[in-house]
Amino acid sequence: MIYFDDLQVGDETLFGHYDVTREEVLEFARKYDPQPFHLSDEAAAKTHFGRLAASGWHTCAMTMAVIARKVVDTEQAGLGSPGVDELRWLKPVYPGDRLTVRGKVIETTPSRSKPHIGVIRSENIVTNQDDLPVMRFTSIVMMLRRPEGA
Repeated sequence: MIYFDDLQVGDETLFGHYDVTREEVLEFARKYDPQPFHLSDEAAAKTHFGRLAASGWHTCAMTMAVIARKVVDTEQAGLGSPGVDELRWLKPVYPGDRLTVRGKVIETTPSRSKPHIGVIRSENIVTNQDDLPVMRFTSIVMMLRRPEGA
């Protein structure tokens, strides 16, 4: 189990990859972001996207899928998140892209009011197959502290 106390400022994690499919882009857009440039090649061609592009919210969801798999696989003592800061969509994400998600711990803060919890702030970057940043954000994650004797 990985606890708050096991992480230090500067620690970096490669969370993994996600292959973006046309079918998922269309499905997500139909359900959650039905703007023409997320639903139609023809409509997207008339915009700065130039072709069908994933919703930024879909990029967030794909990123979360990658992070959650890593957290579950490595058995981290996470307690959820109160949110993210500084979310930025830097470049469009297109069907056929391969996203890579990386994070770097930038701050660790033990809770003063709840000594069994700590808060980690991480700078996260999502890149495409050309290693170009497509999204960045700062995550805030609550984690259990290592129990005595563990």
